Amino acid sequence: MTGLTVNTDLLRRVLVGFIREEVRKIGVERAVLGLSGGIDSALVAYLAAEALGAENVYACTMPYRTSNPESEAHARLVAESLGINYQVIEITPMIDAYFERFPDASNMRRGNKMARERMTILYDHSAAHAALVLGTSNKTELLLGYGTLFGDMASALNAIGDIYKTQVWQLSEAMGVPREIIEKKPSADLWAGQTDEQELGFTYREVDELLYWMVDHRCSRQELLNKGFAAAFVDTVSAKVQNSHFKRRMPVIAKVSNRTIDRDFRYSRDWGK
Repeated sequence: MTGLTVNTDLLRRVLVGFIREEVRKIGVERAVLGLSGGIDSALVAYLAAEALGAENVYACTMPYRTSNPESEAHARLVAESLGINYQVIEITPMIDAYFERFPDASNMRRGNKMARERMTILYDHSAAHAALVLGTSNKTELLLGYGTLFGDMASALNAIGDIYKTQVWQLSEAMGVPREIIEKKPSADLWAGQTDEQELGFTYREVDELLYWMVDHRCSRQELLNKGFAAAFVDTVSAKVQNSHFKRRMPVIAKVSNRTIDRDFRYSRDWGK
């Protein structure tokens, strides 16, 4: 996995600079993020505090009644270690009020609703504090579609969206993210006992190596098999990447004019300034 080993000093400077520049070029000084108690949001909090100053970072932890208390404890540990603004906002009343009408809803529906409820809260706080919402989805999750559209996958900026989970661990080590957060099993904490790797059916380290060759090096299926990856694993991951592509692009707009948004009318986000 040599290709997944990063120069953490360089990566840190690049991502800190990215947050600082992209926030300030919009004309604001602050950022908001959801602090889940997991490693991805912890790393983003560390990067944001270094980029903008702890006083300009606003973190929200948004537990549901079935959330693991350890998640809130770890989120608080990160916030207090950094000295960023922090508050806990319980989402149980909003979620339960909705699902009173749909008591037979699946775990997937409930999890998606929780993720989207949390993001509406973050965007409300972004308006309250004149701040941009920072994303916390890494490259592995984005490629696999392992996230909720307009939920945890939504944001104004995403500093870690081009680094794999393996690299998130490396950079978190270098930046001093608390050991208990680095070492715990990744979990979206959507229901009791849920873990990412159990739900996906493979480990992040396994899939990162495959994705690195599949995406970054554009290896064909046969080339991946020649590298020793099992055919079933290659096909499963490839299907996940293909079937989740709709989550990684803007909504498809029917073209009926000369200049259509995202086809002919395509500019960077700071166009016109």
